Amino acid sequence: MSRVASRVRFVGRWRASLDDYVIALVWSPDGKRIAAAAVSGEIRVFDAMSGSVTAALPGHAMGTNALDWHPDSMRLASIGQDGKAILWDVQTGQALHTLKTGASWGERALWSPKGDLLATAAGKLVRLWNAHGEQIREYSDHASTVTDIAWKPGTDHLAVGAYGGAVIWSASSAEPIRKLTWQGSTLRLCWSRDGRVLAAGQQDSSIIFWDARKPEPSMMWGYPTKVRELAWDRFSKYLATGGGETVIVWKFRGKGPEGTTPIQLTAHQDLLTTLAFQQRGAVLASGGQDGAVLVWLPDKREAPLGGFRGLGAVSHVAWSPDDRLLLMGDDQGAVIVTEIVPE
Repeated sequence: MSRVASRVRFVGRWRASLDDYVIALVWSPDGKRIAAAAVSGEIRVFDAMSGSVTAALPGHAMGTNALDWHPDSMRLASIGQDGKAILWDVQTGQALHTLKTGASWGERALWSPKGDLLATAAGKLVRLWNAHGEQIREYSDHASTVTDIAWKPGTDHLAVGAYGGAVIWSASSAEPIRKLTWQGSTLRLCWSRDGRVLAAGQQDSSIIFWDARKPEPSMMWGYPTKVRELAWDRFSKYLATGGGETVIVWKFRGKGPEGTTPIQLTAHQDLLTTLAFQQRGAVLASGGQDGAVLVWLPDKREAPLGGFRGLGAVSHVAWSPDDRLLLMGDDQGAVIVTEIVPE
């Protein structure tokens, strides 16, 4: 949907259900499969076009927390409340490797851009593993429990968020590249797609930006609640943020967002829970506790192009790799794929 009409409609493709809150929901890089995990532990892999279940994985006995596809779309990483990460073969449904994360609760598992490394975050520890499940490095120099990790696009540099800001590590070194200090608790990290800016959503209802062109970080504050929802557009020009009922979109061109008025997208009736820009297009999808998924064109208009309502609290939205389909999940276990059609 590279060219967007003034209005769009959601055309349902298929719907499935998990037994519990959909805590993770991800497209495979080739667009052929969708992996979904319930907070209670079960993981299912769906055919993206038909919705048929192609693999039912046992997941983590005490609950699954996160999923991530390998770039080859054949392997899936999961991490859970049992302190383990598992690498799955989605064609056979078999566990290839079970990894000990070093803590009783595993928070994140994330493949590097090339797929040669897997990072796991558990407690204060971040461990790096090769694609064969062998541990190659451990990073423990974090002030508190690690809340998020994010690979810098196109590199082996990993940002790790915790209390006090973020630390940037290189897979080739045991010492940090840089410590990005800030007095506060970082909840979510998100690199701009060009790798220039690292945005961090904070517990204290603010956002911190570390821009490679500037010696000091910037802060945007005044959000109604803590900020966990962050999404960059394809050109790294816009950063969409949650932290309330209104989608706040900051512009990153010229001198940056400092001293500017952001775009404000107002239509949700409750707190935002998830945001996602298209991979190559300019359309933004938002989901909230009000059970609505809305789509926007932030640089053109401040009213939504269309919406899908009737879900429980929305937990995830994600665009297909070709930007044609939108994936949605909620707190009742619903997994829905729709096509976004111009009217």
